[in-house]
Parts: sequence; structure tokens; C-alpha cells
Amino acid sequence: MTLRLALAGEPLPLVGRARAYVCGITPYDTTHLGHAATFVWADVAARVLRRIGVEVEMCRNVTDVDDVLDAAAERAGRRFDSFAAVGQFRFDRDMAALGVRPPTHQPRAHNHVDGVVRLASALLERGVAYERDGEILFRAAATGLDVVEVPPDASEVPPSRRAEDPRDPTVWRPATPGEAAWPSPWGEGRPGWHAECAAMALSVLGPAVDLHVGGADLRHPHHTGMAAMAEALTGVRPFARARLHVGTVRVDGAKMAKSAGNLVLVADLLETHPAAAIRLLLLDRPWDRPWDLAPGALDAAAGRLERLFAAAARNAGGVATDAVVAALLDDLDVPAALDIAENEGGEAARTALSVLGLT
Repeated sequence: MTLRLALAGEPLPLVGRARAYVCGITPYDTTHLGHAATFVWADVAARVLRRIGVEVEMCRNVTDVDDVLDAAAERAGRRFDSFAAVGQFRFDRDMAALGVRPPTHQPRAHNHVDGVVRLASALLERGVAYERDGEILFRAAATGLDVVEVPPDASEVPPSRRAEDPRDPTVWRPATPGEAAWPSPWGEGRPGWHAECAAMALSVLGPAVDLHVGGADLRHPHHTGMAAMAEALTGVRPFARARLHVGTVRVDGAKMAKSAGNLVLVADLLETHPAAAIRLLLLDRPWDRPWDLAPGALDAAAGRLERLFAAAARNAGGVATDAVVAALLDDLDVPAALDIAENEGGEAARTALSVLGLT
């Protein structure tokens, strides 16, 4: 029997290699638990694929050209690039502590601005973009992007005042005074958010990917926008064969975000709890469901971890090991895999702890 991963009920057949694009951080408020959830789940998906012999080529970008990051850098009295570098250092440190393996590629947006310019030029040539006062906008109606059902947790991107249709996302825009800017055929400017990721994904992984990973709030307009731009450029559809949109982490019902003032930082949690317990807190649930960080949840995860280690120490056979792997291949059902591991112990528990990166 061929082993393969299924996500959201759909099998993902792979031959030898999987290309995964993970929407990375904007490095200015790193690393809160909402960030960590996405990257820990991406790491687990890669580990499960490697378990069945699939090589994973993972690209996780860094959005270091961003209006919000620039504003945060200005408040701190720092240049955007040095400010982003410090945030990236903190993020990498937190990921290492949580056992998240480094990606194969980690492109930074400021190194791919020329790619965005080429993307914008090509979209103009294909008639799916237009120019207004130095801004290049992507025609949503021409690509089906305007009919996408907007999920309730979608990220909010205000429409451009130059857009013919408020649903038309920016590919390139003029820079305002004081902003970092780059040359283009339309004047000094900056890339649009979706276009940055499209350019990085196309440059590193080619015209399509097997798995696209990000927080649930990035489904629209970010992932739909970048995919539509890539598909319009290459003609290859779909851009992503499968998607892993990780459920939002909330505090008292509100999405964890700097704007909400409810961030829970990984670095702070690491001062009082084992990294493996934090990782288990993020994983012991369905990957696509939003969830609230409840009081005592981290202590409960630490208790579950202790029971798993105790189970792994038992002298039990490996009969249930296949059941652990089967649960993980069935929509990354970590809770089911952990229940089997805890109940059966021995090799089954050791397999679960290893594949899930908890050892």
C-alpha cells in the first residue's frame, strides 16, 4: 500500500519531492503564539512527509518590505532593514527552541524587488494589470479573484484609492516621502504584499507548489491574491495543490495580534515551560480550527507530555506504530496519534514523539 498524506479529506500524491511555500513573518512583533502555530504545523507536515520517504523542499519567506514594519521601525528610531534583522534573529531563536527545522530557502522580500518589477511588467503585457499614476494594479475581475468567497477571518487590506475596482490588489505602488524605495519603469516605488510572495515563490520554487502554508487569516486576500498573480503569469493552475491554513490563536475570543494588545510571546513562555510543552500545546488539536488560549492550557500540555514520555519508556511492541503514522497521514490528526501513543506506549509512543518533534 502506498502511504500518502491527505489534507482536508483530499489525498496529496507525491513522487519523491514536495515543494512547500510557507508564508513567513513580518519581523517586527516576533514571535507570538499565533506566529508559532503556523510554523510548528508546517514543520510537522514536513516531518510526516519525510517519514514516508518524501523529500521536502521548503521555502519560508521573510516580509521585510512592509508598511507596518516601516512604521514600527520609525517609532523605534531604526532603519527598516536593521530593525527587521533584529526581529528575524529573535524569530529564528524562538523557532530553534521550538524544534522547527530551518527551511531549505528563506528569501527576504528586499532581495526580490526586481522580481516584483518583472512580475508587474509581465502582468501588464498580459492585460491583467493596469497602471494608474505610477501604481500597478491587478485586475481581479479578469482572473476570477473578485468571486472568491471571503472567509470570516480574512486579513484586512484597504483598497487603493487608484483602483478601478476596490478588489484590485496592488502589484507595485509609488513610494511616499521617507519610505524605502526602488527604481521601476513607473518611477521610484515599492512592491505590493501579494506580489512580494508571488515573486519569491516563483523565483525559488517555480510556477507551482505542492503545499501552501499560512495562517487562516491569510487565505484571502493574501493567498488568493498571490496565487492569482502567479497563475496569470505562468498559466499553471492551480498554483498550490494543497493548502494548510492553520487555525487562528485567540485570547478571550479575539485573534492574537499586536493591534489587539493581546500578544503572548514564545520567549516569555520559554522562561517558565519546556519548549516541547509549548509545541505540544500548539499541536494537540485539529490544525484548521481556531482556538482560545485558556488558563492552564500550557500546564495541561506539560502534563500530557510527561505521560507520553512515561509511555515511551514502557516495554511495548511496535504493533501500534503503523496506527500512529496512519493517524498523522489522515489530515495530520495529531490528537488521535497521541492518544494511540499514550495508550499503547513503547515504540508507538517513541514514534509519535519523534515524528512530532517533541524529543
